[in-house]
Amino acid sequence: MPTSPTPESAYDRRRLHQWLAGEARADGVSRRDLLRLVAAAGLATAAAPAFAAPAAAATSPGIVKALPDDRFTVRGTNAETKFAALAGTGYHTPVDHFFVRNHTSTPVLDAADWALTVHGDGLTRAAPAEFTLADLKKFPAVTRTAFVECAGNGRSFFTTQQGQTVSGTAWTLGAIGTARWRGVRLADVLRRVGLARDAVDVLPRGLDSDYVTADGTDLGRVRRPLPVSKALDDVLLAYEMNGEPLPYDHGFPVRVLVPNWIGIASIKWVGDIEVSAQPLYSPWNTDFYRLFGSAHPDGGSAPLTRQTVKSAWELPWDAALGAGAVHRLTGRSWSGAGAVVRVDVSTDGGTRWRRARLHDAPRRAGWVRWSTDWRPSAPGGYTLLARATDSTGRTQPDTTVPNTQGYLFDAVVRHPVRAV
Repeated sequence: MPTSPTPESAYDRRRLHQWLAGEARADGVSRRDLLRLVAAAGLATAAAPAFAAPAAAATSPGIVKALPDDRFTVRGTNAETKFAALAGTGYHTPVDHFFVRNHTSTPVLDAADWALTVHGDGLTRAAPAEFTLADLKKFPAVTRTAFVECAGNGRSFFTTQQGQTVSGTAWTLGAIGTARWRGVRLADVLRRVGLARDAVDVLPRGLDSDYVTADGTDLGRVRRPLPVSKALDDVLLAYEMNGEPLPYDHGFPVRVLVPNWIGIASIKWVGDIEVSAQPLYSPWNTDFYRLFGSAHPDGGSAPLTRQTVKSAWELPWDAALGAGAVHRLTGRSWSGAGAVVRVDVSTDGGTRWRRARLHDAPRRAGWVRWSTDWRPSAPGGYTLLARATDSTGRTQPDTTVPNTQGYLFDAVVRHPVRAV
């Protein structure tokens, strides 16, 4: 449903205007290269396959943890959680079920050698400040439950449901996980080093290897700026996940956690943070993680921030269920804009809808587990649908407006099953 612009969205529109007008700095990449990469991203979609066949593997080069076939689908440098594997795992996603999104490969770092450098002209001090892991643990600790979700989660459905060609990793709905994160408020660290009044952007940078595109362009290490307003709100420098030190694949020893925003904002293996008195740009908020296509502005949308609303069944695709028997079907729904307050389900392709039972209190930055009972009366094929509504009034639509890179798919997913 239409909503009035927020200060956050107004800020992003201003950032977009500043970049297009040449008034902002694009860190490490020339404006000409960024424009070329934007154009390439749009042109590449015509040839890029939208849904590559998943490869099953116990491990994957560049990912440290085991990836058993019953839990993961390996997609290049990434590993998608099989949503059916989440059934019965509880509210927090176990680390051995949590999806992996890597631009290159997981660095194996030594916490004893690690330090975070905070620097930039948006600070009141000229010299950089440095914090070891022990230094960060001297700050007041904060524990926060939040999901992390790739902006491309659900991308494959642009093709399989809507017949559109998009580029990027062909995720289904398993590029998400919810964990209990523990760390220090980024706001506390910034205030300790001295945040200047004219600071506007905060740019965390990861310690993974430089990302090199298919055409050989070296974009440097993964980095993406945050507005100071968000950095001072609810962002954490997290060093624990579900009560244990962060695993290598999930950002050890310290990662950024940006609740409700697309996953690229939650930089893993953070090594330095630049605080700037001018808007900052990198490839990860100019040529990537914006919306391009005929339905969007000529220069692309503003950089993406909040996640959309989605639902997923905890069932395999084409699951076989006994005809005439009562089945308790389960799933999860979530939204970056507000807590999920209602989930409606259909077992007949959308002809009839009924409310699912919610098993968790609505929670900002989290998901809700739900269930419904269903008795398929006769053998044959059926289509299950789940449609969530959040506390802002947003409800999943029947279709998602397409964009060339396949971000933010939020339409109701048509999940096939068979009664046998």
